[in-house]
Amino acid sequence: MTQLGQYPPPLRTIIHLSDTHLLGEGRDLYGKVPVDQRLAAALDRIERSALAPDAVVFTGDLADLGEADAYRRLRAAVEPVIDRMGAELIWVMGNHDDRGHYSSLLFDQEPSDAPQDRVYDLDGLRVISLDTTVPGYHHGELELSQLDWLRAELATPAPLGSILAVHHPPVPTPLEVMSVLELHDQPALAAVLEGSDVRAILGGHLHYSTHGTFAGIPVHVASATCYTLDLGADRERLLSGVDGGQSFDVISVYEHAIVSSTIPVTPGPEVTGFAATFRPMIEAMTPEQRLEQLSSKSSHLNMTEAAASDV
Repeated sequence: MTQLGQYPPPLRTIIHLSDTHLLGEGRDLYGKVPVDQRLAAALDRIERSALAPDAVVFTGDLADLGEADAYRRLRAAVEPVIDRMGAELIWVMGNHDDRGHYSSLLFDQEPSDAPQDRVYDLDGLRVISLDTTVPGYHHGELELSQLDWLRAELATPAPLGSILAVHHPPVPTPLEVMSVLELHDQPALAAVLEGSDVRAILGGHLHYSTHGTFAGIPVHVASATCYTLDLGADRERLLSGVDGGQSFDVISVYEHAIVSSTIPVTPGPEVTGFAATFRPMIEAMTPEQRLEQLSSKSSHLNMTEAAASDV
């Protein structure tokens, strides 16, 4: 395939979803949100797209009440899609999850109350699933043993670097109520990450998409497939969760850059665009011809009209 811009295709592509909050028996969350349907819509959109992920990462709160049937339903919904795409499936513990059911029903292991930390190798790109949960609470913490384990793991750099996947993202939030439930003692984690090969941190928990930096590392927080928190809610509302705006992210890993792009679960109506049939014509052009056809305002208008007629 002809390279059209300055950057080659990403070395690795990761789909990043979060906060599915499934309930047992397919119950609606709060009796209002059909979370199974919201997850199914996200998976369908991913599978029908041209994204071709190397891995799909779910950053926690997989089940809302930690029910065994919720994990069974989650696995039955997700694994066939991931298998058809030929991708690696990476789970992360969330504060709503149950370690015993998580370890036994998602990994076919003996039920365990220990922190659920795991490492994955995506052909040179290391992804570390780090359990930031505190049993019985909704805020996040890391045990000293986890920090020591992480430090030892990062002591050997990976060929393409590392990505850390957690539930509680180490970034501030404008929602004061949510700040009570943040990851505690973040300087301890920063000390471990300093000088490491960690290139990005993926998180969830906040139910809205946001980005920041931590210890000089980009942090990308995916929204939720269940419901989202409305940052623009009326000032009379301390917190407002809405059944709308659900999304997931695509993480594109390049040699010297990592890009996070947010994709809505429910797409809007298409008003313009180019059909895939246009690509051979575009590839057949010289770089100079492509600039004239796609960048020149006069020629671009003609191309846009042709595309509009194809919609």
